Amino acid sequence: MTLTIVIITVLVSIACFRRRDVFEKLLLSPYRVMHNREWWRVITHGFVHADYLHLAVNMLVLYSFGEAVELWLGATTNFPKLHYFVLYFGGMVVAGIPDLVKRKEVYHYASVGASGAVSAVLFAFIFFQPWSKLLLMGVIPIPGIIFGPLYLWYSSYMARRGGDNVNHDAHFYGAVFGFVYPLFVEPSLLQHFLSEL
Repeated sequence: MTLTIVIITVLVSIACFRRRDVFEKLLLSPYRVMHNREWWRVITHGFVHADYLHLAVNMLVLYSFGEAVELWLGATTNFPKLHYFVLYFGGMVVAGIPDLVKRKEVYHYASVGASGAVSAVLFAFIFFQPWSKLLLMGVIPIPGIIFGPLYLWYSSYMARRGGDNVNHDAHFYGAVFGFVYPLFVEPSLLQHFLSEL
């Protein structure tokens, strides 16, 4: 399923790079969602990216961790494909909620990218394998259990600070959703997490 999501996202994003009108119809506009009832944007914005670098980073992270999460869900749950689907798209929706609440009256605000969903998959990976090494800043290998809190702190700090055109709230809330989702699926997985620690 990970590879399918990557392929579809790449194709949609490239189409949107070429057609600004399609880009505008798919991005997350809290104002349009809340006032015009354009609810599809809560999902479609995850298939649209600002540029090729944004797309490449999100899809590389998703591809790097998604298949491992699929395997873990397959080993620990019934209906693993359904749970992966809910994990990914649930992370996307949850990541958009802060924008819908905080920016519903801001006509010109828009957000794009799969970062919330990708963060959900990454943090599900940390849940299942907390001591696996992740690359901080793409260079420094540190255990996921240390990377995770640093990522959440940084996302929270940057969301308050603002000014860099990155939706840090999406990163934060998508990550939290991804970490707790396995517990909703199977509460006994808490024992797995604690034993891994």
